[in-house]
Amino acid sequence: MLDLARLRALHAISVHGSVAGAAAALGYTPSAVSQQITKLERETRTTLLERRGRGVALTEEAVHLASAAQELLAIVERAETSLEERRGLPTGRLSIGAFASAARGLLPGVLAELDREHPKLDVRLTEVDPHLSVDLVAKGVIDLAVAHDWDIAPLPAPEGVAQAVIGDDRCDLLVPAGHRLAGSRDGVRREELAKERWICQPPGTVCHDWLVRTLRTAGYEPDIRHQAEENHTQLALLAAGLGVAMIPRLGRGPLPEGVVAVRIDPVPVRRLYALWRTEAARRPAITAAVSALQAHGAGVGLH
Repeated sequence: MLDLARLRALHAISVHGSVAGAAAALGYTPSAVSQQITKLERETRTTLLERRGRGVALTEEAVHLASAAQELLAIVERAETSLEERRGLPTGRLSIGAFASAARGLLPGVLAELDREHPKLDVRLTEVDPHLSVDLVAKGVIDLAVAHDWDIAPLPAPEGVAQAVIGDDRCDLLVPAGHRLAGSRDGVRREELAKERWICQPPGTVCHDWLVRTLRTAGYEPDIRHQAEENHTQLALLAAGLGVAMIPRLGRGPLPEGVVAVRIDPVPVRRLYALWRTEAARRPAITAAVSALQAHGAGVGLH
């Protein structure tokens, strides 16, 4: 009899591509995940992982076993959903993935409410990139994701994944206090930003891709001088007078001295969603979490 926890570990490695990524998603240490795989190799008398440079790769046998594990985990999830639905109360483990500013600006209040109102519910939060979160939900790695899209870059939801709107997060143009646009009261049009030096997230992130598409639509190629993943790093660069940035309000925190927010016309908006597998839609834990996300979204300024 194959151990389900060990199969879950193998499946997580196949999705995340590394032992460390699987450990972060499962809430274990990398050592614990490695031990699970070692025991699974002993049970199956099969080599499952091969060393590739500093990382690992699944053997052909492991790929087939991980595929079977995904099917088994889906069956287990349906059974757990049925039991939870019959009880009528949110119970068991609920894994949530959220992008950085939502994890910082929205999830603390949501997690506190779920912990207070549903003590039998074991909620686990993992910070994930919104580009990855939909796929992680679809593959059963996480139960619920908080993701976002922009007006010109809609979020794709594959078959089998349901979604609900949490709210809209507005975005401001942030400039150094001495910048020529710092005193603009009527708002700045995107066409006026052609010669600016930009601070933004690295390529491949949703916010970077949105900025490039938006400014190209306005008719020019953005001059991106500095790239930083964290909003706080971007704010520090802004305070030093090194460029301008468009940063959403959620999770941004107070602006540092020397940085001014200017309204852009039209106002850029990103929409936040909760996503979950449709087969888990009847789970009371999902219903409770989505309701909490929507209620707290209004409380932190989402419209």
